[in-house]
Amino acid sequence: MKILMLTWEYPPRIVGGIARVVHDLSHRMINDGHEVTVITYRDGNTPYYENDKGVDVYRVDNYMIHPNNFIDWIMQLNFNMLAKATEIITKNGKFDVIHAHDWLVTYSAKALKNSFNIPLVSTIHATENGRNSGIHDETQRYINDSEWLLTYESTEVIVNSNFMKGDLQRIFGLPYEKISVIPNGVNLNNFSGVERDYDFRRQYAMDNEKIILYVGRLVYEKGIQNLIGAMPKILQNYHDALGIENKVYFAGYCDSNKIQKMYKCADMAVFPSTYEPFGIVALEAMLAGIPTVVSDVGGLNEIVDHGVNGMKSYAGNSNSIADSILALLFDAKLCDTISKNAVKKVKDLYNWNKIAQDTHYVYEQAICKTEAQKQAEKIMQERANKTEQATNTAKDISNLLTFRKRNAYA
Repeated sequence: MKILMLTWEYPPRIVGGIARVVHDLSHRMINDGHEVTVITYRDGNTPYYENDKGVDVYRVDNYMIHPNNFIDWIMQLNFNMLAKATEIITKNGKFDVIHAHDWLVTYSAKALKNSFNIPLVSTIHATENGRNSGIHDETQRYINDSEWLLTYESTEVIVNSNFMKGDLQRIFGLPYEKISVIPNGVNLNNFSGVERDYDFRRQYAMDNEKIILYVGRLVYEKGIQNLIGAMPKILQNYHDALGIENKVYFAGYCDSNKIQKMYKCADMAVFPSTYEPFGIVALEAMLAGIPTVVSDVGGLNEIVDHGVNGMKSYAGNSNSIADSILALLFDAKLCDTISKNAVKKVKDLYNWNKIAQDTHYVYEQAICKTEAQKQAEKIMQERANKTEQATNTAKDISNLLTFRKRNAYA
């Protein structure tokens, strides 16, 4: 199967979780014998084309003119992605399916689908409504409407959690059967050969201190403010925890190698999101074998079973976050148990072999539905043609009889 992936981020450009999902899924598809082409944004000095271990990656610049805003920037990017995809199709033939990732590629995906009659599958990784707890201005409304348009144009829609499936049904009114839940995955070899590096760890904490790790963007929905708010209670009860005054360390952007080291050096990971469609970082922490605390929202709530393979806290509640962290700090046996259970769950449920198979099945559904729709339209057109011919024949006969009748009385 020839698959076209449209995404605004792909490694080494990593803005959020989409880049890792597209990267890992594409490589798994290649291993399964499919052909995968990725079209994405060119960031920095990355090459315009590269063969990334079998995946054909094409990167496009944006226009040299300065856009008025982010929406205009995205629209310009879609024009260039559309041009590149058209060039590839003209040279190498049509793709069997288009897989569009999030609203940022809506317009190029829609144009390609309609121009070349290719089945379209979309993955909605998050919604503007969810990120902002509603729609509050015209920019948010535009993004929300673009998300709806992408789901409307798609033959099949993929989401990464049951929470997101409910969200799409509620916000966009999508039919239940049109949405497939396929969780994101994690590369099971991410931490192979990676051990705790004590010299690296000492850059951030003394040997007697515990490192409580958060990985993610510094935006309100990720809940970092609630984790910081939990620190006074933790310090009152466990004096080897990080100090709030001079030991809350903002490490800045970290590449994948540094993040792997951070996970292995941490004593636990905390992801206190107030909105989280899935939460790949939680899978990474669980796979690394460190106790993980998450808030009870969205996909995080589905990944972790409280006290079994992780700990949960009430979303937006610093006191609850502190309680879950303290429970782990004071119970080494609990830490060991949930860490082992977490590794097993990730390996069993969130490996890319299974996820790629499920995604391929959705592709096949989309192709079958598209072909069925083509056949139905063809049959309807044939019937319409026959009806038109019959109508025309009847008119011709009527005209002929009228003509003969006139001649008979002439």
